[in-house]
Amino acid sequence: MRTIHNALYHKDMAWYGSTESKQVARTVLLLQKTDGGWPKNVKIYNKVLTDSDIIELRGLKAENTEATIDNGATYGEMVFLAKMYQATKDSVYQAAFLRGLTFIFTMQYPNGGFKQFDRTKGYYTHITYNDNAMCNMMHLLRAIVSGNSWFEGLVCDSVKRLAGQSFDKGIDCILKTQYVQQGKKTIWCAQHDENTLLPAKARAYELPSLSGFESVNLVLLLMDIPKPDQRIKDAINGAMAWFDANRISDHRIERYANQDGKPDIRWVKSSEGPDLWGRFCELQSNKAFVCDRDGMIKYDLAEIGYERRTGYGWYTDQPNVLFPVYEKWKATNMPSIN
Repeated sequence: MRTIHNALYHKDMAWYGSTESKQVARTVLLLQKTDGGWPKNVKIYNKVLTDSDIIELRGLKAENTEATIDNGATYGEMVFLAKMYQATKDSVYQAAFLRGLTFIFTMQYPNGGFKQFDRTKGYYTHITYNDNAMCNMMHLLRAIVSGNSWFEGLVCDSVKRLAGQSFDKGIDCILKTQYVQQGKKTIWCAQHDENTLLPAKARAYELPSLSGFESVNLVLLLMDIPKPDQRIKDAINGAMAWFDANRISDHRIERYANQDGKPDIRWVKSSEGPDLWGRFCELQSNKAFVCDRDGMIKYDLAEIGYERRTGYGWYTDQPNVLFPVYEKWKATNMPSIN
């Protein structure tokens, strides 16, 4: 998630209800679109708005195509509003939260997947795991259902039931979109077609693939489900087997200054540091690849241009966090194989 959204809700609870928080809340309310969602990458939450700023934001409220769950948008604002409500009991914050929740429900397909933007065409309509978009929604729904103190008194029992149904549908979608290779469950793509559920392309350099980054939080989400059924167990075991088999132990990213004096990176043979995984891996070979804006697969960072080479996270060490969690999960849920 982007830092600006973390700034909305990673505060001490004593801050919520303060003069400063109410100033931020005014902007949050102004930025909420008429469909209930928020735009992404907002940079004015800590700005004191002028009269002309307020007029401009009111004029943008109907631009619903900018409402999104990408980059922490909507999730961050809703957690903020929940905390503001708990601190003030002001029904304005509750009403805005409920409009946001309605937006989330409308962003979910009947198959359980969440699209990225309130749009009807383009890759924005794909089921989006990229940058944890759908995971954020799932965590929010579960927190509402579980009675997390942040959301106490915000929703009635009937809406809470809807949130529970939405969460269950989301889990079903995650299980159905897990990519299967020759009968074996693997991991997930950053986005999946909303109709076929197959891995789908987004931007020119984001090809249908297996994502070593986006899949991490999906596995953590599944491992956090109490009393998992066999489908969930099989999904977790399949994903962990894939992660174990496709770690990169003999190469690392090296940062250096290139001949133009610019910070650059290169792919070097090395076994130092934590294992890595490709953010994009071929659907059949599992081989990690990189890609430029021409959409052509390459296997070395040196083969793509400077802008994409340094402007994107092609490799990740995040799957390392899964293995100790998996060992504990197995001890609880699959004791016979330990």
